[in-house]
Amino acid sequence: MHEQALMRDVIDRIVDLAEREGAIGVTRVSVRLGALSHFTSEHFREHYVDAARGTLAEGAIVEATLDEDIMASNAQGVFVESIELEESA
Repeated sequence: MHEQALMRDVIDRIVDLAEREGAIGVTRVSVRLGALSHFTSEHFREHYVDAARGTLAEGAIVEATLDEDIMASNAQGVFVESIELEESA
């Protein structure tokens, strides 16, 4: 359940930004996975594909980096570091 809630939050943040910017899609997303987030990079990508289906975030290349510091204040979270948007022609 923790993973689903994190994914919903991540996709919501990405889609909200894309919509505010008037983008027609998201081409690339870079995230940092907290050491206690229960994600590996590959596991996150799999969840991303499912969660993004039918949204502006669908089809984006996902770069996920796992942080190893379990004492970090953000160790349980997933943090969007950057997003590349596709703008209308």
